[in-house]
Amino acid sequence: MNASATAAERGLDTFPKLLLRNAKQWADRPAIRLKYLGIWQSWTWAQVLDEVRAFAIGLKKLGITKGDKVAIIGANRPRLYWTFAAAQSLGAIPVPIYQDAVADEMVFVLQHAEVVCAVVEDQEQVDKVLSVSDQLPDLRFMAYDEDRGLRDYDHTHLHSFEDVQAQGREEMAQNGSAVADWEKCCGETAGADISVMLYTSGTTGQPKGVMLSFDNLVISARNGNAFD
Repeated sequence: MNASATAAERGLDTFPKLLLRNAKQWADRPAIRLKYLGIWQSWTWAQVLDEVRAFAIGLKKLGITKGDKVAIIGANRPRLYWTFAAAQSLGAIPVPIYQDAVADEMVFVLQHAEVVCAVVEDQEQVDKVLSVSDQLPDLRFMAYDEDRGLRDYDHTHLHSFEDVQAQGREEMAQNGSAVADWEKCCGETAGADISVMLYTSGTTGQPKGVMLSFDNLVISARNGNAFD
């Protein structure tokens, strides 16, 4: 790797910055692939950017800002990974939680991390969080990916993933600076910033939160890729 390439990479020290670069440089290349019901689905870098940007600006409309903790609960799926990037782009901190954790196990992490928003997979996860919501004074709202079984729920503080994105797209349509403002937020993220807060399993005591910076993750990924 030459010096100029190294210098260029130093400026791409966070995932939001890398997403912007990749969507510009490799817009039509596949970024994510998912096999669902035996059929492969694919999203290009440009499509991922569109999904993340709309969700991020929607979260911002709902009050998410730098330093807020955003819980992410569910099985591995594209929208939950887009939530990581959306939260990080605003300077918020993702807090992933095992999808098979019971409500009593979740509540400690949600309390300890002072989570203000939970983005969850489906009705099962919504029900878990709702069952302990009276113990979560910091929680403002939830967003869910899969809407099956949730039609008759009180949606005052409960939003579908599509609804959050719709709010983001409406803001972009009405506010000519919304996209530039969001990209500015992405550019203001730094390698030393906290990228994610991971909790230990807590098998010998209460779970402990481990804060990892973008540098921790990006440098490790680059080193692993170079080794491979």
